[in-house]
Amino acid sequence: MWHLQRLLHSLNSAVSAPARNPRMAVVIGRLLGAAFLVCFATGIYSHFIQEPLPWMVFPTRPIWLYQVSQGVHITAGILCFPLLFAKLYTVFPELFSTPPVRSFRHFLERASIALFVAASLVQIAIGLLNTYQWYALIPFPFRQTHYALSFVIIGSLAIHIAVKLQTIAQYWSKKNSYEADGVTLVPAVNPHVSTSPDKPPIDTQPYAGITGRVVNWIEATPQPAPAPSRRGFLVIVGTVSAALVTLTAGQSFRLLDGTNVFAPRKNDVGPNSLPVNRTAKAAKVLQTATDAGWVLTVANGATEKSFTRAQLLAMPQHTVELPIACVEGWSQMATWRGPRLRDLADAVGAKPGDSLRAVSLEQDSSYARTTVFPEYVRDELTLVALEVNGETLDLDHGYPARLIAPGRPGVLQTKWLSSIEVL
Repeated sequence: MWHLQRLLHSLNSAVSAPARNPRMAVVIGRLLGAAFLVCFATGIYSHFIQEPLPWMVFPTRPIWLYQVSQGVHITAGILCFPLLFAKLYTVFPELFSTPPVRSFRHFLERASIALFVAASLVQIAIGLLNTYQWYALIPFPFRQTHYALSFVIIGSLAIHIAVKLQTIAQYWSKKNSYEADGVTLVPAVNPHVSTSPDKPPIDTQPYAGITGRVVNWIEATPQPAPAPSRRGFLVIVGTVSAALVTLTAGQSFRLLDGTNVFAPRKNDVGPNSLPVNRTAKAAKVLQTATDAGWVLTVANGATEKSFTRAQLLAMPQHTVELPIACVEGWSQMATWRGPRLRDLADAVGAKPGDSLRAVSLEQDSSYARTTVFPEYVRDELTLVALEVNGETLDLDHGYPARLIAPGRPGVLQTKWLSSIEVL
């Protein structure tokens, strides 16, 4: 066993670096924890706005609520990449601590962090794949898996924080983590141990290593290669994080549109000067959406009315400024024009508290049928849009008619409308 301990100690020494200390682990851990909590909160909001519980009512103001919420969700998710790897860097020597498990508390610590890291890597990886719509690389249902993993991550994070709370509290404040000359406070190493390669150490009393690990020997090792200082490490992490935000967040926030290099969507690029998420070809509506006999059917029980596109255009038209904001993180403000949804609902005698079901011509999609709850139905900004940005709706944007409402995800802004039913 002592041979294994000596090997682990040698590896520990080889990977030691100024930035690998408890204070840095706590600093990076705070940032990573905050990023995951932001992702969790905004992800839960996105989930329930798509699959609400019966009692839930969602605000329609501000109109940019979902736009900002999902933009922050994706941006914080991307930031988790450098922060997670930075956190792993700071605690990497702990992989070589001996004995591997010292107590049940230590087992909980190791198990929770192993689960957290594994789940986090899968979560942010599939989230990025979803942003780019590379679904062929996700061999399982994305939305359900992403939702379930969020609870695994938060649960394992809570356990890890609980078992490490004493260490976190000790190194939370900078003034309590460093000596007067700026040296990190760490337990001292016991020098009274054997360094002979031929026999086990004579002193069998355990001692605390430089990061609090329990070992019972020490061996001289070659000096490791120069490693980044604490300040240099933080500069590297900060620079990488800032670069990722700068080069991708433009798909969510107009202010950064000029530096949007790597995000899959860009403002003003696409038909009607608007990005496209799902094309008419992918939705298999090329023929049905352009059929001269297309009508929008509005039904309330036995009462049913059909509207041609010309009849919809003959109704009072309203112009609104609303963002299209998709779960993949991209969004853009656009100018929409068409009749109000509540006028169509009233035409068949719908009551103020009624919900509607919007049905699309779209094929092979779980979003071909969406529910529009009363707060959206009665909102004056909710339209059956016939035009966008001063032009007739492009086929890829939902021609001949689509739904647009404030504060709803793009997947619920039903394109290629076929019918509307009062529930």
